[in-house]
Amino acid sequence: MPKIVVTGGTGKAGRACIREFISRGYEVFNVDRARPAEGLCPSIQADLTDFGQAVDAIAAVERGEHGTDAVVHLAAIPDSRLSPNSVTFENNIMSTYNVFEASARLGIKNVVWASSETVLGLPFDSPPPYAPLDEEYRGRPESAYSLSKLLGEEMAEQYCRWDPELKIVGLRFSNIMEPHDYQSFKDFQDDPTLRKWNLWGYIDARDAAQAVRKAVEARFKGAQVFIIANADTVMLRKSEDLMKAVFPNVQVKKKLGDNETLLSIDKARRLLGFEPVHSWRS
Repeated sequence: MPKIVVTGGTGKAGRACIREFISRGYEVFNVDRARPAEGLCPSIQADLTDFGQAVDAIAAVERGEHGTDAVVHLAAIPDSRLSPNSVTFENNIMSTYNVFEASARLGIKNVVWASSETVLGLPFDSPPPYAPLDEEYRGRPESAYSLSKLLGEEMAEQYCRWDPELKIVGLRFSNIMEPHDYQSFKDFQDDPTLRKWNLWGYIDARDAAQAVRKAVEARFKGAQVFIIANADTVMLRKSEDLMKAVFPNVQVKKKLGDNETLLSIDKARRLLGFEPVHSWRS
């Protein structure tokens, strides 16, 4: 079986990823500072901001019957409001560096990691340059959390420049939701400004896991980033109407479907074969 190390496997995306990989026949190992509530797979507790622990945790998996095929790095402080800015930045940038460096030293050529939609300029107190937003314009971080993610993308570029055989895929996840979160969506409907901060986007955790698996299985090399969002918005109101109401001066670059996402997933569809299958509407 292919062997995958998932860091941060106790979080929303992490749990979904572990289930996705196991369902596809992968051998999965979780590395996380927190002890998992569910025993989905073997787990190692480690602080990934410590380089020695990062190397040792991933190397411990390497000592099995065969080497690790890929590392999925999801561990991070997931929000700019959970810790002081310096703590968030240090944790996220050092854990990402340590995972990249540990993987390189152990000869692991396939790394997928959680970047963030926030690099696009969230919370859009300054309007986006156009919509749907895509990967073509330079990142515009507005927080220490977002800055750590953008610099992680730059690190990936440099690691892949050093080693042309390496693949590092950054997934710019939208707001990750589990099915029980959908009951709150009714609270957004009367005021479109409540969710303007990320252009009304979201990603079902199960579809986030699908994107991770397809990124692991992708055959290209080098550093790539992809926006990962659901194909629809969190709103019942039409996407075109939302833009006219909240961002009337922002160029809409294409004719939109009724509730089409304003965080473009065209690149992920084209290069990863990603296609969301879970929607809050169903």
